Amino acid sequence: MPRVGFYFKVRKELIPEYKERHRAVWPDMLQALRETGWHNYSLFMRDDGLIFGYLETDDFDKARAGMAEREVNLRWQREMAPFFEGLEGRRPDEGMVVLEEVFHLD
Repeated sequence: MPRVGFYFKVRKELIPEYKERHRAVWPDMLQALRETGWHNYSLFMRDDGLIFGYLETDDFDKARAGMAEREVNLRWQREMAPFFEGLEGRRPDEGMVVLEEVFHLD
């Protein structure tokens, strides 16, 4: 299954609240992610708020499009938008910077 890595940046002063929100992700948001093809999804954070995300999905564009249609995702993105730097009016899920995979130990 294809792997996707991405990053974005959480505002340093909001890191504790960001972590708290992710300890209690809404059940309907988790279900929507599963239903739209997000598998083995993890977020990792550096002390300065840099987030690295990883997921596996058959089709990342399709998985993102599926989430974009979900009302729960729109609510989640609206609530999470203030946490991030550099979105320029985009939703957080539109502001992910996707990384090129350069090595994988199979």
